[in-house]
Amino acid sequence: MRISSRSRRILELLLRSDQDLTAAQIAAEIQVSSRTVHRELAAVEEILRAEGAELLKKSGSGIRLKGDEAKLKRIAALVSVPEDFEFSPEERQIYLLCLLLESAEPVKLFTLAHEFKVTIPTVAHDLDELDGWISKYGALLIRRRGYGVELTGEEEQLREMIRQLITLRLDDTELIASRVEPPLHPLDRRLFTLAGQSEMAAVERILWGWEEHGGSRLSEDSYTELLIRLSIALRRIRAGYSGLQQGGNATTHFEADAVYLADRLAELTGQDMTPAETAYIGRLLRSAQTNDLSVLPADDLALTETVRSLIDRVQSAMGADYDKDRSLRDGLFLHLKDALQRLKEGTNIRNPLLDQIKKDYASLYRIVRKAADQVFSDVVVPDEEIGFLVMHFGASLERLKQLRHNVRAILVCSSGIGSSKLLQIRLQKELPEIQIVDRVSWYEATRTGKDKYDLIISTVDLPLNSEQYMKVTPLLTQAEADRLRTFVQTGLGHRSEGGLVKEEKAGAEATTFEQLVSLQTTLDEMVSLIKRFEVVRVKGQSGDLPVILQEACMHEEAKGVLADAGLVAQRLMQREQSGSQMIPGTSVALFHTRGEEIMRPSLSLYRLEKPLTVEAGSPSRLSHFLLMLAPRTLSKEALEVLSEISAMLLDTFMIDLLEAGEEADIRDYITVHLRMFFNIKAEASDVQ
Repeated sequence: MRISSRSRRILELLLRSDQDLTAAQIAAEIQVSSRTVHRELAAVEEILRAEGAELLKKSGSGIRLKGDEAKLKRIAALVSVPEDFEFSPEERQIYLLCLLLESAEPVKLFTLAHEFKVTIPTVAHDLDELDGWISKYGALLIRRRGYGVELTGEEEQLREMIRQLITLRLDDTELIASRVEPPLHPLDRRLFTLAGQSEMAAVERILWGWEEHGGSRLSEDSYTELLIRLSIALRRIRAGYSGLQQGGNATTHFEADAVYLADRLAELTGQDMTPAETAYIGRLLRSAQTNDLSVLPADDLALTETVRSLIDRVQSAMGADYDKDRSLRDGLFLHLKDALQRLKEGTNIRNPLLDQIKKDYASLYRIVRKAADQVFSDVVVPDEEIGFLVMHFGASLERLKQLRHNVRAILVCSSGIGSSKLLQIRLQKELPEIQIVDRVSWYEATRTGKDKYDLIISTVDLPLNSEQYMKVTPLLTQAEADRLRTFVQTGLGHRSEGGLVKEEKAGAEATTFEQLVSLQTTLDEMVSLIKRFEVVRVKGQSGDLPVILQEACMHEEAKGVLADAGLVAQRLMQREQSGSQMIPGTSVALFHTRGEEIMRPSLSLYRLEKPLTVEAGSPSRLSHFLLMLAPRTLSKEALEVLSEISAMLLDTFMIDLLEAGEEADIRDYITVHLRMFFNIKAEASDVQ
């Protein structure tokens, strides 16, 4: 029996509910009108009659399913059958890959065609489309008449493919946040299975134990990546797929941690981890820590220039002071770093909020569209991506306004910085009494002290008690705003009025004091970096880049900046080999890293007597390089100062100074720029 997507979703809601549901409640859940629900119920009743069940309707109460347990189970199985789901071509191809990744033997074309209710030529065309994508991961799609279709490759390659499929379709938070029910779409359910979503809670407990055992405290992104990849591996091992065949090298530095994690995972499976699996875990740890040791989140200076150009064009058209909003620049950089890569790879970008964004921000949308067309000349930017950019600029406009606040809240969003900022806009319009003290991830929300906020507002389910947060959509419907207002008035209002006022006043004073401390820390970091800045001339060198970096690190070690010159130099070279640190169009590079062996932030300029040819990427002439070092644990204020200095490298005057200026002139220029940055930050604190 062919079941429409709408009938399927109505049935799934009724099957899950233990009470009557009104047409309005169903309409809100599946995002259609009540009239549409009433029309669809006729088709639902026909499906139920065929299975010996019925729809029980009560006037003034709602509707529910009526039937014995066996019949209801049969209906549940019927609506969960994926082949009857209405797949788009892209969804069908991803699902096809999922089937092949899970199959231990060849699958006939006829079987695949029957699975999706399409013709054999359609499946053959899908496989043609997938062949190139599969080959990028070193895997092979075998297709032979009489044999069938089979996906082969090394286990590590197949795990990487699974990770990329998840990235194409799902937000990582969707996997990690707790869910009572699996997703409705069968493709999402299949990806949840491939990702080992059911294993994630156990894997996370192991990672928390590892941290307590002395493991490195990772950033949110690195922690999330490690959690998902370990869950994928654990699920593959449990399912009996052929394990890794090559041991490789976990490296001595990560060997103990890899063994610890492997032992804990072995306890879950009841079987020993092979040396190859332990080495694989070591490589995951090394990747996680390497990603964490970059000093600058925005170290792609070409992209930084692109972001600045986009902001300048929108600012010129809007007349807004976007250059005063540092978080706009940082947010756009982080968003575009991934988005542009997806666009260049031809990956489709989904934006379910696009229609609403075009309606609510029509003028801003046109301006951002025009600016993006001018800035991104080498790639076609679809409307969906423009919508995300509009969310960033719209949120920035609201931040530039002065608002009155008295209730502290933190935001958690799954769709990235733009989504959370859009929600912040809505909250500020509907409930200006709510002060957004921070935008955090699910990871940070579970670790944030309760004294830092009054409530959590989230667009996703959180691994917290439901009474500890309120879930809303990024666009904040009127019903959600009313519910939130009631929560603020009642959920927080259980305290006496006098007590509430006192706590709000104390909270405001605490916030003001924290801002003052942050400003002092920022000023201290600025003064410390500028005071210790120096220009070092490297004379008569005959070595290549690794040798020169080693000499530079030895010089820093002699100053007391770091404790292990060899290790720091090695890490700097690894970063250079993964992507050139040359500033585009110049002979200047920015080398940077952080680590446990670095004691304090440091900034130095090294001038080479004999320029080098650097081969990473396209060959470049290197005559000067800035060396930026920082401890493994870096304060937010120190990171902001270092990021601000890196942004200066886009100014031609700064480059001229680095190449030929005196040390005092360079120091003065950095001082003037950082003073402007400090003034803007102080003004922003006054606004809040």
